[in-house]
Amino acid sequence: MTSTLTPPYADRAAPRDGGTSRRRIRLLALPEARWATAATVLFLLALPLQLTGAPVRAWGPLYALSYATGGWEPGWEGLKALRDKILDVDLLMVVAALGAAAIGQVMDGALLIVIFATSGALEALATARTADSVRGLLDLAPAMATRLDADGGEQTVAIEELAVGDTIVVRPGERVGADGRVLDGASDVDQATVTGEPLPVAKEKGDEVFAGTLNGTGALRVRVERDASDSVIARIVRMVEEASETKAPTQLFIEKVEQRYSLGMVAATLAVFLVPLAFGAQLIDSLLRAMTFMIVASPCAVVLATMPPLLSAIANAGRHGVLVKSAVVMERLGQVDVVALDKTGTLTEGTPRVTDIRPLTGSGLGEGELLVLAAAAEQPSEHPLARAVVDAARERGLALPVAEDFSSMPGVGVTAAVDGRPVAVGAPARLLAGAPDAGSARAAALAGALEHDGRTVVLVTLDGTPVGVLVIADRLRPDAAATVSSLTSLTGTGPLLLTGDNSRAAARLAAEVGIEDVRAGLLPQDKVSAVRELESAGRKVLVVGDGVNDAPALAAAHTGIAMGRTGSDLAVETADAVIVRDELATVPAVIALSRRARKLVVQNLVIAGAFIAALVVWDLAGHLPLPLGVAGHEGSTVIVGLNGLRLLRETAWAALPTELTA
Repeated sequence: MTSTLTPPYADRAAPRDGGTSRRRIRLLALPEARWATAATVLFLLALPLQLTGAPVRAWGPLYALSYATGGWEPGWEGLKALRDKILDVDLLMVVAALGAAAIGQVMDGALLIVIFATSGALEALATARTADSVRGLLDLAPAMATRLDADGGEQTVAIEELAVGDTIVVRPGERVGADGRVLDGASDVDQATVTGEPLPVAKEKGDEVFAGTLNGTGALRVRVERDASDSVIARIVRMVEEASETKAPTQLFIEKVEQRYSLGMVAATLAVFLVPLAFGAQLIDSLLRAMTFMIVASPCAVVLATMPPLLSAIANAGRHGVLVKSAVVMERLGQVDVVALDKTGTLTEGTPRVTDIRPLTGSGLGEGELLVLAAAAEQPSEHPLARAVVDAARERGLALPVAEDFSSMPGVGVTAAVDGRPVAVGAPARLLAGAPDAGSARAAALAGALEHDGRTVVLVTLDGTPVGVLVIADRLRPDAAATVSSLTSLTGTGPLLLTGDNSRAAARLAAEVGIEDVRAGLLPQDKVSAVRELESAGRKVLVVGDGVNDAPALAAAHTGIAMGRTGSDLAVETADAVIVRDELATVPAVIALSRRARKLVVQNLVIAGAFIAALVVWDLAGHLPLPLGVAGHEGSTVIVGLNGLRLLRETAWAALPTELTA
């Protein structure tokens, strides 16, 4: 362990995963949002005027403007699609809205326009935020680097000017400018942005470093081994963009048949209008019958059969700390049949803590005394391990003496005088090097056994003699094991662990929570490969993660969920859903809720289909009065809407299996 006495110019507030400062796309900055807002405002102005009996000249123009502002864009896009011989459902909805207005149902048509315009605006907002976060990821890599010339002189150059084989200097507190290998120096580097490891990693001659990672207190000379456009950070950006573009198109269940239904409805409406005319029917009668047919056969009830259950489930999940970004995502969550979990920040809390205090036999120290010595020596340090030791002492209410003559040695540890006696805290292998006595041998054996189990161990020496070890680990979330068990029950397959951490730490944690499939030491592209391997076998993969290094896998997976409290901007914006309160048990809960919503969708489709079929047969076989047709159509819409709203009730979440919500 080393101390990171962060220089004043270092990014002290950098998040654990290196996330950029959170950007926010303003909703009204998007043209789709401005048109949708205008349509909604006009509709809300017209509605009370109509309901209070104001003359048509007062509310009619407002409705007309609402139709125009909210419907021109989807209508235009629908016409362009029609040019390519595709009947878009948006165009069909615009036509249905105009048809409703033509037979006097002006308010119903305007409401349909407002709903579709608002949906398009929200989709545009989600797309813009994701794109902005991807661009912001490039801010992780510094714009400039210090390059050494052939004479050993220093030159500040743009990152893009670095070539493979150049040598750069990375000073304490700076971010590494390029992917490369250490030629000289020693330091601890926080590379959570790339690997997700919870603690800085000791780097010395021969070790690989990555662009955008944060250097500790030591200075490093690094030979550039990759061009800036091919760095790991740049590849993360490309993978997220490519995965977002090539991800299979997502559609709601009903949209999968919209083309055939739309074509059939248009053809049938024309037939209902033209066939009677061919046999001598009156124009007005034929037109009225055709308009009635279009109203009763329009897919409004079918669309509502799908949306209310999914939107209600979204609202219910939101009340319990899960932000599901769209109805499509809520539907897809119920299709998941295998879950891939990140380790640091997902199954664990992402913060190192002292888990065990081991005084050595014969040291004469108790646990509290050993912790006081270590915490006093570490108090001036800002290294994550040092903070964990100091926090442990403070949590126990221990008074810490002031340390003097503090110094840190990158890759080794810290030394200080505590109550006038020299204390060292650091890596066992470094502090015990060249110490052959029996006490050192016992300390080395204990530290080795603990490290073999995947734990981080720091040794404490007093007057040059080992007196104990502290065990530091990233604490497991309290609901992790129960979540793994619930996910296994829901999907029929045990979750797998995808982590950039070392294999020993990953295996130990997996054993604690009951995960058998462990894949450790993964870079971001390796996580994507694992996801694609599963999906090529026909699996629908849910990835749960929190870091920049998880973002490509979140984008590539069938569905992605980010841990919101610890998550990077990129992970949060790339994911399909966000766990706002970091309660891991909500993952299986929201999957179960999605499956309930899908069942309600099927129920509603049966109800809507039955109403449409009955009204269509009545109109074709007999004479369905227009008011009765409208009433039947609106009645079916109300029924399926109310049925879908059942998932808004608190009992809908409370009714989930106990082990999913505990």
